Amino acid sequence: MTKLTEWEPGTLDDVLEHVDVRNQDREVDLVLSVTEGRGIVPQSQVFNKRIATEDTSKYKVLQPLDIAWNPYLLWTGAIGQWLGDTAGITSPVYPVFRVRKGQNARFWGLVLEGGVLTPYFGSRAVGSIARRRRTTTPVFKEAPTSIPPLPVQERIVEVISAVDDQITALHAEAGGLAEVLRRRRADLFTDDSVEAVRAEHVFDFSTGVRRTPDRATGPYMTPYLRSANVGYGTLDLSDVLEMNYDPVEREKFGLRYGDVVVSEGSASANAVGMPAMWRDELPGPVCTQMTLLRLRALEGVCIPEFVFHWSMWAYESRAFLDVAGGTNIKHISAKRAKGMTVRLPSLDRQREMVIELDAMESVVKATRAEAARLRDVRAGLMAGLLDRTIEIESAKLEV
Repeated sequence: MTKLTEWEPGTLDDVLEHVDVRNQDREVDLVLSVTEGRGIVPQSQVFNKRIATEDTSKYKVLQPLDIAWNPYLLWTGAIGQWLGDTAGITSPVYPVFRVRKGQNARFWGLVLEGGVLTPYFGSRAVGSIARRRRTTTPVFKEAPTSIPPLPVQERIVEVISAVDDQITALHAEAGGLAEVLRRRRADLFTDDSVEAVRAEHVFDFSTGVRRTPDRATGPYMTPYLRSANVGYGTLDLSDVLEMNYDPVEREKFGLRYGDVVVSEGSASANAVGMPAMWRDELPGPVCTQMTLLRLRALEGVCIPEFVFHWSMWAYESRAFLDVAGGTNIKHISAKRAKGMTVRLPSLDRQREMVIELDAMESVVKATRAEAARLRDVRAGLMAGLLDRTIEIESAKLEV
């Protein structure tokens, strides 16, 4: 068992060396970004394109396992360690540090990415929020830390890496299962042996009301959903706004269990047509804004779950995007959506399709939930190992 006296008090300056190597000859072309929560990743994964200047001679070079941070967002956790196999370059404003010899580089990456020092950085950030609070390099260097012996560092890395491997495997499994689900959904909704009809004969369409200043107050303030609340098959209800809907509007635009809401338009093509099902997550009435298209199953024609899976297929296949108008901001109108094609099987066959697809979706969700649970376990494990409330050997047995 590790003795407490084996951990030495120190500062980050004792374990990290400040480096400033510039890309003067432009030999390194891989541009990296420092993000909150994801660490250091290629810039293309953040912006879907390169936004670096053409002349990168002043950009800083990161070697594998170097650490960089955003001085304006360090207090919110914008720090990471470059885990790539080759050198990359990053913004000149990001300080770059390298782990000193005699220390385990990955251990200190885990410490900083884990956020144990984020409160310290936040308490010493200078400037107002409006002017973007900033952490200086001297403050970073002076951050207090406990320095375990090298063998202890290596064992902690071994434990956390084992959990990371499990999380990575679960993500890969969930990704594979999700792809199987998408393909199966495509097979079912593009079956040319099934009668094709216009969507307006299968679903009831509605758009919400426009948000205007006169609706900001009134006697009938009502929660409503907007595009920001709709994700890929999910609803984010952490920030639901309200505006005034009179009783007639509440009846007309109020959501019912099983309604499907579709994001009508966005500057991002990836968000156009993104659907989710309303399952009475909030007490009614809850209405919709004009940025959403509402699809409701026509009684005797289809079932709500069929509407949801058809909408998921229309999003995944980009069928929604194909009918969207606009140049920079794509927009799906109810008129265009009504003209879309739906392969409409019998109600019994719809139920069979839904049972199959729901079962597959449940497996995907369960796998992702297990990965999320392991991430929570990892965070608690790392914190416990660092404050020594968890012994390394017991942690290894648990993993």
